[in-house]
Amino acid sequence: MTDLRLDPTSIPGLLILTLPVHRDNRGWFKENWQRTKMVALGLPDFTPVQNNVSFNNEAGVARGMHAEPWDKLVSVTAGRAFGAWVDLRSGPTFGTVCTVELEPGTAVFVPLGVANGYQTLEPGTAYSYLVNKHWSASARESYRFVNLADPALGIPWPIEVDTALLSEADRTHPLLADVTLQPTGRTLILGAGGQLGRALVRRCPGADVLDLPDFDLGDPSGWTTVDWDRYEVVINAAAYTAVDAAETSEGRAAAWAINALAVARLCRVARQHQFTLVHVSTDYVFDGTRELHPEDEPFAPLGVYGQSKAAGDLSVTAVARHYLVRTSWVVGDGQNFVATMARLADTGVEPSVIEDQIGRLTFADDLAAGIVHLVTSGAAFGTYNLSSDGPAQSWADIAEAVFAARGRGRGAVTRVSTEEYGAGKAMAPRPPHSVLDLSKIKSVGFVPPDGPAALDAYLDRLPTFVGARPPQSSHEPRLGS
Repeated sequence: MTDLRLDPTSIPGLLILTLPVHRDNRGWFKENWQRTKMVALGLPDFTPVQNNVSFNNEAGVARGMHAEPWDKLVSVTAGRAFGAWVDLRSGPTFGTVCTVELEPGTAVFVPLGVANGYQTLEPGTAYSYLVNKHWSASARESYRFVNLADPALGIPWPIEVDTALLSEADRTHPLLADVTLQPTGRTLILGAGGQLGRALVRRCPGADVLDLPDFDLGDPSGWTTVDWDRYEVVINAAAYTAVDAAETSEGRAAAWAINALAVARLCRVARQHQFTLVHVSTDYVFDGTRELHPEDEPFAPLGVYGQSKAAGDLSVTAVARHYLVRTSWVVGDGQNFVATMARLADTGVEPSVIEDQIGRLTFADDLAAGIVHLVTSGAAFGTYNLSSDGPAQSWADIAEAVFAARGRGRGAVTRVSTEEYGAGKAMAPRPPHSVLDLSKIKSVGFVPPDGPAALDAYLDRLPTFVGARPPQSSHEPRLGS
């Protein structure tokens, strides 16, 4: 009896499993799917939800080539079959062919976008496959096919295709040269109107988007109107981010409704429909007593906003296929701290700005780029910190840099403590240290930009606000969605 083994193939993500088969005079037994052992070897934890079996009466029955919008694990439960796979995903391995004989001791993991076909070698062959999405009518739209007899593929079928038993549909599938590339899975962006949402839309031009007023995360009735089976990836960029308002009775309810309850609902949907969930979190889940925050630091939020976000994070970690991206001090399109400081500099205002809250800015375009990198690079699921790199700075440091870039002296900014700034104001508590450890995101190939350099580039794109009316609360640091 052989040991359980996992081997790669010439098609990225297509993996061959050698299964131990226990035989005696009665027959044989095998563990066809053993999550703990197989995942430990490197098989993706693809969380199957449906098991299908195709029984074939005769030798020479051929089926394929079909690429469906889900992952699957194929094997035989009786007889033998010749299996063939063709990569129909865009990229350098498009059209690559892999073949292997399937008997009870062999299984193959087939990733989304790789076409599957087989030919039976014995009568009474049962071909079994586990899939990680339920079949639906909308999923059928994403199927891709290629002709199993295409000479360009050169598949060495043991029994000539001309004499094999196969359906008319399989016989008339298009040649490889005429195949429409397999889509890598549709993406849905929630909260597409926020600073991060708009950056994600630019980075993912083919994505579907949902935002207020068309879709309200806090309204349970709207969830049934979304065809969640259409999506391979759902990115949640929506959040309640009014840090101070969250301390009021009305704001507290709203923060928990959006940041905790709606996220828990989204996580249930993600598990049910087997899509990858990307969720954006915040440094506010920590109390800021550490000067550098790793991903695994225990939560210790100081205020309602951080508490509600921490609750949502806990729900997300229960989803097998998740990326929880923790960030800080987001700057993008529209109202944000940097744009406000630039406006004040341009209009002659000399603000008081907090000097004892330390962190790093995160520019929405860079945050969106990091999220796309995680989703497309095959990075392990889990939590990742993502902000700009470089020196830690206070809000006052950043304000001074903005004023200097706008031709004003740094002395136009008055540096004050959080206590001084908050005197007589209803302010939520803030973490004094918000610097995130970026080691993990760097380890998967994403290099966050230097913060001061990214700030200069952002300011170069920002218009002059001469004549503009400075907003109230202009120097209030606030995390945007």
